[in-house]
Amino acid sequence: MPLKAFRGPKVWLWRWRRNPLKRRADVVEAWVVLGTWLLTVVAGVLAGLAAAGAVEHGFARERAEWQPVVARVVGVARQTSSPHAHTSGEERVWAEVRWTVADGTAHTGQVRVGLGSKAGTPVTVWTDPQGRLVGRPTSASEAAFRGTLIGGLVGTGAAAVPLVGGLALRRRLERRRMDAWDTEWARLGPQWGRTV
Repeated sequence: MPLKAFRGPKVWLWRWRRNPLKRRADVVEAWVVLGTWLLTVVAGVLAGLAAAGAVEHGFARERAEWQPVVARVVGVARQTSSPHAHTSGEERVWAEVRWTVADGTAHTGQVRVGLGSKAGTPVTVWTDPQGRLVGRPTSASEAAFRGTLIGGLVGTGAAAVPLVGGLALRRRLERRRMDAWDTEWARLGPQWGRTV
């Protein structure tokens, strides 16, 4: 015999309908379920949107502030034993370069250049507003992808907090309900065995 025959047809929103057999615990559980789902959705969406916006804003600020500068190789480029020596078919090695920022101060740093680059060879590097070396800024499409990915992860993590809390509260309410039924059964069960 199917299980549905014992349970009867599924009634949607049964906790919200008028019923003389409805207990206070049923009403509390209905509000817990509703509140859990609302908090889960709202927390997940808001946290995800905020994280995605912050990530995209940070990358946009980098694109606006970081500038390409022409630097010159100071010394002869040297070979290193880096496992990433071959990129895009051209062998690249570390070399010291020098560049000047807008206020006229000179800076030096290490960047990857083509193997065999001689002193004075021009190299394009990216710098922040203080003139320090930085990587190439993230493109708008990469920033949107990363923002969406991070926003999704943050939103999922934020949504898990109220969901797990609501499930724990509901499990506790269920345990209290079972304890109350056990108490009632211990009190009333022996009376059913008596003959009148």
